[in-house]
Amino acid sequence: MKVKINQWAGVAVWKWCVEDEEVCGICRGAFDGCCPDCKLPGDDCPLIWGECKHCFHMHCLLKWISTEASQQLCPMDRRPWVTAA
Repeated sequence: MKVKINQWAGVAVWKWCVEDEEVCGICRGAFDGCCPDCKLPGDDCPLIWGECKHCFHMHCLLKWISTEASQQLCPMDRRPWVTAA
């Protein structure tokens, strides 16, 4: 028996591949370390949370927000960035 394929359509699903939730969503560096701009962990490299519950190194987020392309949106879910109180 032979099968002839007349039409084929590929389907894909996209998602963030995060093996460990303890990494910055921007630089992918571990939260217990520091961002690429800092030399040593603890060099005034605090974490910052948004109301959307996403967390980043403060320096990574400040760089992201300062770019025109960011449009002041969370880099993970593209909602307007509001720092959690």
